[in-house]
Amino acid sequence: MKNIYNDIPGELPEELVELLAGGKDVKIERILSRGHCSSGDFWYDQEQSEFVLLLKGCASIRFEDAEKCVALGPGDYLNIESHRRHRVESTASDGETVWLAVFY
Repeated sequence: MKNIYNDIPGELPEELVELLAGGKDVKIERILSRGHCSSGDFWYDQEQSEFVLLLKGCASIRFEDAEKCVALGPGDYLNIESHRRHRVESTASDGETVWLAVFY
């Protein structure tokens, strides 16, 4: 047994992505951020759909086809369809943001 909140590094110079489980068509990741965000000219354009649940901290996601960002707090989740271009606009800088992402 493991705990999603254990083994969080004190320093996070880069966003940390850890594979928790996966198979042929599904991948489950823990993502740790601390003030990390996508660069202004970068868009995720993923082959798989992504279900993302924010467990701790805060973040905002921008979709290329929407004017406003989506603000996320603990317990908030999104289902992002494959090829829906998006990026992370911000994450909490005063503590870690813990995400659970399921790619399917």
